[in-house]
Amino acid sequence: MSATHIELLATSLFCVAILHTFSASFFEHLAHKYPNHAGLWHLIGEVETVFGFWALILIIGMAFLYGNHGPAIEYLESRNYTEPLFVFAIMVVSASKPILVLASTFVKYTSLGLSKVTKLNTPTSNYFITLSLVPLLGSFITEPAAMTLAALLLKKEVFSQSKNTKLLYLTIGALFVNISVGGALTNFAAPPILMVAGRWGWSTSFVFQTFGIKTISGVFFNALLVTTLCYKLLPTINTSSPKQDVIPLSVSLVHLAFLVGIVIFAHHPVVFMGLLLFFMGYTHAYPKHQNPLLLKEALLVAFFLAGLVVLGGLQQWWLQPLLEKLNSALVFFGAVGLTAITDNAALTYLGSMVQGTSPEFKYSLVAGAITGGGLTVIANAPNPAGLSILREHFPEESVSALNLFLAALPSTIIAMIAFQLF
Repeated sequence: MSATHIELLATSLFCVAILHTFSASFFEHLAHKYPNHAGLWHLIGEVETVFGFWALILIIGMAFLYGNHGPAIEYLESRNYTEPLFVFAIMVVSASKPILVLASTFVKYTSLGLSKVTKLNTPTSNYFITLSLVPLLGSFITEPAAMTLAALLLKKEVFSQSKNTKLLYLTIGALFVNISVGGALTNFAAPPILMVAGRWGWSTSFVFQTFGIKTISGVFFNALLVTTLCYKLLPTINTSSPKQDVIPLSVSLVHLAFLVGIVIFAHHPVVFMGLLLFFMGYTHAYPKHQNPLLLKEALLVAFFLAGLVVLGGLQQWWLQPLLEKLNSALVFFGAVGLTAITDNAALTYLGSMVQGTSPEFKYSLVAGAITGGGLTVIANAPNPAGLSILREHFPEESVSALNLFLAALPSTIIAMIAFQLF
């Protein structure tokens, strides 16, 4: 493996960015310890700003090494920013009040049915449904939308009601894994599958036949495990809380139409960003049944992903040769590990460039990528969205990378068993 000076610089900064991500909680601690400079420490400790910051350093370094800014600008313009833009758009729409009320109603009535059959109490059944069925919805409304909905539901029912650190970490770990796995029923919802579906000719029918039963089994077993571990820690429902506003059917249908339109045109940023602007105009014109849009969190997530696109675009020199050296038996475990430090969509994209791969290699690569998608914040594109919504409820408003890894590990092992043995 030979690399240019620019590639070596990009890889060095990529490694620094990963270390920075894992140490974000340390900077948040400094913000509380030294309040005079809290603003600076909070900025450095924001996980969503890490990759954008080091991407900026990369571009400055490229301009310095080339002696002018032309090649650096040319590289920036050569990157594909469709995914960051799409995640921004889908987060804003799926976090709107009418969509959230629809999701809450779905969870409520499904939970009631489960309670009648199993005799579980309402908080426990709500918790199980949110961690199982909502991630599976990600196969149809896309993973970022499912992450946004699940995180907002858990924020309301669990995270805002409990300070139990064990509960919070086990929940977010299982959520990240199940969102990554739960999108594997179709060929367009999970980024690592989307990246290879066209090149390998994978239809939704093929994806469902290949991953369907394993995906559903892994998601439900994960939800069952975490529910079993946490049901005694779940907060009870506040019966004195006000009733939820009734959203007119026409308003809900308009929001659903925007959501579906953005999903359908997910590959065409000119279209879905236009739909987002129309959506923002609609919510401004009819504010009665709206909450403030989730703009700040969505922008930070988009910034995070755009930085990952810039830094990750120069990692092919070492990542692709590494994948080429792995046989189909090893590539699954290699993909699980590499996903945690790269991004599962980038990993499968580079793997799809390897020539002459067998069907077993392709399956192992994708299965490993979606299995490892919950181990870190950067492992799967929707993870920063969930983090931005739930982070404020953790100690010092920071999620420890090590604790997240350990919390997601049991669910990851269950997913590994599902994709290897079922």
